[in-house]
Amino acid sequence: MADKIKFALALLLVAAGVAGFYLLGEAALILRVLSVLAGVIAGAVVAWFTEPGQRFFAFSQEAWTETKKVAWPSRKETVQTTGVVFAFVVVMAIFLWLTDKSLEWVFYDLILGWKKS
Repeated sequence: MADKIKFALALLLVAAGVAGFYLLGEAALILRVLSVLAGVIAGAVVAWFTEPGQRFFAFSQEAWTETKKVAWPSRKETVQTTGVVFAFVVVMAIFLWLTDKSLEWVFYDLILGWKKS
């Protein structure tokens, strides 16, 4: 029950930050943005002290650790893969265009006799 109250408080703090953004409509933009950031940070701090919040932060730390273990492709591999994908898209676009024009010719010119003038 205490966790639910803490989560409700965290949501209220975030909502208060967003409300501050609109209430400070005449103030400088930096103050408006800071009010939202303050609400989000305060909400995160309150959520940190809940059991589901602790699980979430532990999960996010484990996820960050796992991303460090990933063998990311090199720049050369990335450029080559992007080139292959781009070439495939161009080939597929040409194929679909040819298919569309062929079906248009078959239906409108041969079957229906609606020749374009």
